[in-house]
Amino acid sequence: MSKKKKHLAVLSAITLVASFVAGCGGGTKTENGGTSSSPSASPSASANANAKNVGDTGGLKLPIVDKPTTLTWMLVSDNTNLPNSMVVKEIEKRTGIKLDIQAYSSQTYKDKLKIVVASGKLPDIFHGLTLNEANKMGLQGALEPINKHLNDLPNFKKLYADNPENSWVMKSYSDDKNNLYTWPVYGLQRDVNHGFLYRKDIFDKLGIKEWTNTDEFYQALKKLKEAYPQSYPLASKTKEIIFSDWAYGWGIGGGNFPAYYDEKSKTWKLQYLQPEYKAMLDYMKKLYNEGLMDPEFITDTDASWTAKMTTDKSFVTFDWIGRLEQFATQVKAQNPAYNLRYGNPVGPTGNIRTLPKIDNFSIVVSNNEKKDIALKLLDYLTSPSGSSLVTMGVEGETYNLVDGKPVYPELKDVANVDIKTLDAKYGMWLEVMYLRPDKRSVYYKFTEKEQEAQDKIVKAKKFEAADPVLKFSDEETKTIAELRASILKAANEFSTKYVMKKEFGDAQWEEWKQTVEKLGAAKFIESFNSAQKRYDEAK
Repeated sequence: MSKKKKHLAVLSAITLVASFVAGCGGGTKTENGGTSSSPSASPSASANANAKNVGDTGGLKLPIVDKPTTLTWMLVSDNTNLPNSMVVKEIEKRTGIKLDIQAYSSQTYKDKLKIVVASGKLPDIFHGLTLNEANKMGLQGALEPINKHLNDLPNFKKLYADNPENSWVMKSYSDDKNNLYTWPVYGLQRDVNHGFLYRKDIFDKLGIKEWTNTDEFYQALKKLKEAYPQSYPLASKTKEIIFSDWAYGWGIGGGNFPAYYDEKSKTWKLQYLQPEYKAMLDYMKKLYNEGLMDPEFITDTDASWTAKMTTDKSFVTFDWIGRLEQFATQVKAQNPAYNLRYGNPVGPTGNIRTLPKIDNFSIVVSNNEKKDIALKLLDYLTSPSGSSLVTMGVEGETYNLVDGKPVYPELKDVANVDIKTLDAKYGMWLEVMYLRPDKRSVYYKFTEKEQEAQDKIVKAKKFEAADPVLKFSDEETKTIAELRASILKAANEFSTKYVMKKEFGDAQWEEWKQTVEKLGAAKFIESFNSAQKRYDEAK
């Protein structure tokens, strides 16, 4: 699958901070007994020699320390040989910092973090808190504010504090005292990762042109049904997520689903109350009633859906672009002509979701005697030099550039060199050591079909505007969490019935609007608009 990162949910904010306060004794020694050093001391000649010729450090002076220094870093990884990995050794060579990586699997990390935070013996660098949890711990003095060190962090300062396009992180991620504790990740997401996929081999066979609007999509499905009466041309395996995936094409999608920001009115709205949502459901209902949509669209399993999309049972779906090659490879022996391609968006706007340029995984630095060094290390990893190291390697040693892309001589016999391969071999792409991934990395190397998907959307600028990233109060956070679950559950049930039951129509829609209001729709959306007001007023 794609390396699509998600925040790790840990303890509730109250429990987490309470545990921290109870367990923290204010000690500054790390578990391995490492000692700090003065970052202002003059680097030795040998350290300087190791730090030469490492590329663009963005103005940060290397090495960071003048004597051996160890930092503990808790992160997610299944690599059991990280102490001897190329990345860890190269970081020490360049910066003077030895990393004691405390690695845990993605399945156990959350529980381990809970224990570590409760003990008060925090690693120098770690991630996985929610934003509210990080800010609460920061207010308690456990974490070090990044904004107090901007003059020593040239890469962070240039990318976030001084960049009008990205400076929103300084207010959206900060606490009530405007202190910022979480280090963002910049540029991780690829432009296009999901969308409508269609069997071009079948379309070509039947003389059907790729759709360019919603009606043409409907007409294409009708022609497919005529040619394959036993088929259901449109299949889906995402269950209720289909309602949020399709919403962008109707102009009501958003990362805070089911809330979305209306750029015209400059207000937040609830998707489920909008006429555009009803229009989307009506469209789905038409497809369902005419046998153009798989009747199992809300319950289908991955295996069953795959079987349909790799035979003549279904020909169009909405999914990850990796399926373009995955399905073709899977059926190559039986059907070498199989050709799954990325199709145009469906819906009146003709747009898809805008993936964020900046992600927040709550990468934080503990407030101890090594905080200056830890922050400078993060700044180095944000520089072009550090970025290239952790996502590409060392040019001339681990890789060579061929036509602008890295080629790994030691991996010449590996069929597909992906980020998991690089992690296992070199300790690259550790979660979340990539703070500003190099776009030349293999992660951004697309197949011809995947590149077609990127070009189709990017060149035509078929993206819905990204919603503002807001900072919520404790009360707003509580309100959103409490109301969202009940609203979402009721909406999924209603939407499914609306599409599948012929008797559902305008009358049921009007009843639904009253129902969702009773579930707290107004209060739910008010939390977003209150936070938006503070966002707009913030300097």
